[in-house]
Amino acid sequence: MSAEGEPTVITHAEGGRSTSSVVAFTKSGQVLFQRRTVYCPPGKKVIGGGAEAQGNGAILVGGFPTPDSTGWIALGRQDGYASVGISVYAICANA
Repeated sequence: MSAEGEPTVITHAEGGRSTSSVVAFTKSGQVLFQRRTVYCPPGKKVIGGGAEAQGNGAILVGGFPTPDSTGWIALGRQDGYASVGISVYAICANA
């Protein structure tokens, strides 16, 4: 979030926006879940994917394709931590 409370896109180390992360918090600041998305290259559609939650007590809640079938979304949570390590992959094919 920006200082004004607006959502902000954070680019990865290469400057792209291919991996997004969304975190939900309770009013007391506890993390409810974290969502990460990975996208296929242009001209490709996702035909499958998966994810892994990493860390003590980490739980992978689920994984599913994006609504437009261009990527894969994973949800995870880890009680007692501010974030959870989630590795996500997408299997892509020509559209």
